[in-house]
Amino acid sequence: MSTELSRRLSAVIPDAALEIVALPEVPNIRLALLQASYPQHLLDSDTIAEIMNTPMYWAFCWASGQVLARFILDNPDYVKGQRVLDFGSGSGVVAIAAALAGAKQVVACDNDPLALLACAYNAELNGVKLVLASSWERYVEPTDLILASDVLYDRANLSWLELFLKRAPCVLVADSRIRDFSAEHYELLSSNNSFTLPDLDESQEFRRVRVYLGRAV
Repeated sequence: MSTELSRRLSAVIPDAALEIVALPEVPNIRLALLQASYPQHLLDSDTIAEIMNTPMYWAFCWASGQVLARFILDNPDYVKGQRVLDFGSGSGVVAIAAALAGAKQVVACDNDPLALLACAYNAELNGVKLVLASSWERYVEPTDLILASDVLYDRANLSWLELFLKRAPCVLVADSRIRDFSAEHYELLSSNNSFTLPDLDESQEFRRVRVYLGRAV
């Protein structure tokens, strides 16, 4: 287990620990995630505030990430032989799936240094190699396909959809937050129920994950 990831996690959430989990919907991928038995009911207001100020998205496998990883492994032609960039990688689950599915190169892009550390650790755990990028703006290498899951949690983030298509000819987006998704040049490919690990007991509407394909004109 990564000592640095464990240390940083416990500094924010006392008595929390990481555990290596095989994903229920993608069992051939294993990730170091927040232990499901973490003492959520014992968190005081100061700790909750610290968690909100230091979000550790990388310690969860979000529903959209699990669905997009499954989609990629079931439909490898989208990534096979392609130069892929996974935007907002978090734990790296989608990037790892792309590497397992035969992508030529996979870039895990996240502005959180701990997320990149998690991506590197989880990639090694699954026997794949990822290129790590800390800045979308500074990574300017040619890209054939952009992957993005759970990045549209704020409607202001919808502007990314257009930016993605300016950077790459194809985009795969998985989302469970936007009800009236109607972005130009994007089409619905699939819709599946899923859940976040560890389970956050989210409402049913946030468990319905849709996968969209965007193509540049």
